[in-house]
Amino acid sequence: MKKDTIVDNQRIIDRKNLIYREDTCPVRATMKVIGGKWKLVLIHIINNESPARFGELKRKAEGITQTMLTSVLRELEDDGILHRKIYAEIPPKVEYTLTDTGRSLLPVVDAMLDWGKVKLGYKR
Repeated sequence: MKKDTIVDNQRIIDRKNLIYREDTCPVRATMKVIGGKWKLVLIHIINNESPARFGELKRKAEGITQTMLTSVLRELEDDGILHRKIYAEIPPKVEYTLTDTGRSLLPVVDAMLDWGKVKLGYKR
């Protein structure tokens, strides 16, 4: 029997045999960047408040600790999702905005927002 040379059929076969390895799975790669309790929440807040300051993020993300906020902001910055601008003044002023990569996540955030509204029983 001949091997299937139709690319679409090969994709289907590949999906059936796909191993969800950390270094090759797109879902795992995405979750590595946006997974966790606070990352998408902060992306959503920064998009709405842009530019956002640390204290503002702490107030808006109710329940986040200062240590966790600092850690998550650093991770998002390291992953190219956020831009951190430091102003040389006293007291120090830092603002966070989304990068182009961060803005590319907004359709994902919006879809989750819409789903969450349905889940919470919001009227359309």
